[in-house]
Amino acid sequence: MWRHPKLHLSGFCLRGSTAAYCGTGCQPGFGTCTGQTTPSTTSKTSSPTSTPTAGTLGACLASKNVPIRLTSSPDFSQLAKPYNLRLSYTPAVIVLPETTQHISDAVTCAAKSNVKVQPRGGGHSYAAFGLGGQSGSMVIDLQNFQTITLDSSNIAKVGGGVRLGNLAQAIYNQAQRALPHGTCPGVGVGGHATHGGYGYSSRAWGLALDTIVGLDVVLANGSYIYTTSTAYPDIYYALRGAADSFGIITTFYLQTVPAPSTVINWSFSIPNMFSSAATSAAALMHIQAFVQNASVIDRKLGMGMYMDGYGFSISGTYFGSLAEFNAKIKPELLRTLPPPTASTATSMTWLQSLTALANGQPLQQPTTGYDQHDSFFAKSLVVPSSSPLTLATWTAYFDYMIRNGVNAANPWFSIINLYGGPDSQINAKPVSFSAYSDRSALWVIQHYGFTGNTAAPFPAAIIPFVQGLSNSITNAQPETVFSGYSNYVDPTLTPQQAHAAYYNVATYSRLVGIKERVDPGKVFWHPQAVGT
Repeated sequence: MWRHPKLHLSGFCLRGSTAAYCGTGCQPGFGTCTGQTTPSTTSKTSSPTSTPTAGTLGACLASKNVPIRLTSSPDFSQLAKPYNLRLSYTPAVIVLPETTQHISDAVTCAAKSNVKVQPRGGGHSYAAFGLGGQSGSMVIDLQNFQTITLDSSNIAKVGGGVRLGNLAQAIYNQAQRALPHGTCPGVGVGGHATHGGYGYSSRAWGLALDTIVGLDVVLANGSYIYTTSTAYPDIYYALRGAADSFGIITTFYLQTVPAPSTVINWSFSIPNMFSSAATSAAALMHIQAFVQNASVIDRKLGMGMYMDGYGFSISGTYFGSLAEFNAKIKPELLRTLPPPTASTATSMTWLQSLTALANGQPLQQPTTGYDQHDSFFAKSLVVPSSSPLTLATWTAYFDYMIRNGVNAANPWFSIINLYGGPDSQINAKPVSFSAYSDRSALWVIQHYGFTGNTAAPFPAAIIPFVQGLSNSITNAQPETVFSGYSNYVDPTLTPQQAHAAYYNVATYSRLVGIKERVDPGKVFWHPQAVGT
């Protein structure tokens, strides 16, 4: 049986939600338009584009002096290497812009040549959508956009290629400021913040997306604008939840908060959770009741659960005193649970907390040459606060894990992050606030199967096993409408399935209408893009 050498006891790494496996050593525990158009119910997927000839796209880019890499370039293979090695695509061209004008020219050339375009920031898309999700797309790599500055209002101006660790370090060093975001320092701000962006601090401060107050973006016609809630509000709405279907964000403007002077990082390893499904389900019912108890918890608590068929841990952060945590939070959380085999609760500075959660990775990450990868398949489930998981559902879930996961041939893990509960600032925003439409979640669950060896062929059995984890929940609770989390994008979904999972009906209808106005040619495209 595969066993992670050290991380099964200490929590998990938060990416896009952000709980995710983030490479070696990081798995602890991530315009003024109006009107609407009803989305089509007919399945329709654009055909992959063919590689352009030098006389079309290449000549256009050359005429405008846009910096590019072609398949013949020495560094093309490294630049085109996906985070998820299971999904490899060959772009027609990789653009390495140094200015916004380079991006504008590249997009214009791609549109003229009928080549689809996708931005790449940190490159962590689970489905390799940053490479287009197909061969033959134009990739606009934002690695040269590394600005991180704070203005007099403590709004951070952040380049589209910045990684989370560099962002956190810079704004703290400049003015002791902070943002809610995931714990994997190599994840890019672009996809993370535009599809949600969860971290342990999100119940206190909201999602990374919620801190966006302005965006500089290049649109499908090559124009570039500054958009806010009052300037091009429909575009602003769409970018916060579905940016990769609408434009290339060159700069984020993010409202920071004062970094806390101290943070409690805590973790409890609970034994014997894979022996009896009934016993484990009872434990989860207690935990679920705990996170809904307004007399005990408020926005100061961030937490999640990690399990892999061997270890089970509960961990998180607390924005209060250590004495308060030990007197109020810890006793009620652990009441009725088996005594932990390992237990920690430590007061830290903000940067110490982030460093500890990164589980061995430094906050400071390379701006070029980033080389963390995995080979995996993942699915997500969003559990609504109105329909918490029942005892029967938890029982079915653990029964599946005990029968199929304890001695699984390939490594896997499940992460269950707390989004809702009393005083959650994630759910304080109305659904209409942005195109990120899950504002009533209790739990967000990620199921993740991987090879443990990125050089090995990907075992086909991983995919049905991971799908079985999700199915064990949905089949046991068919009356509940579960959704998905697009930062854990599942490439096996059809476009229609993805749209239904990641957006509610009203949100998607509005997005289709905006897409038809600002990108009628579907320049910005991947297999699950809006309007596909």
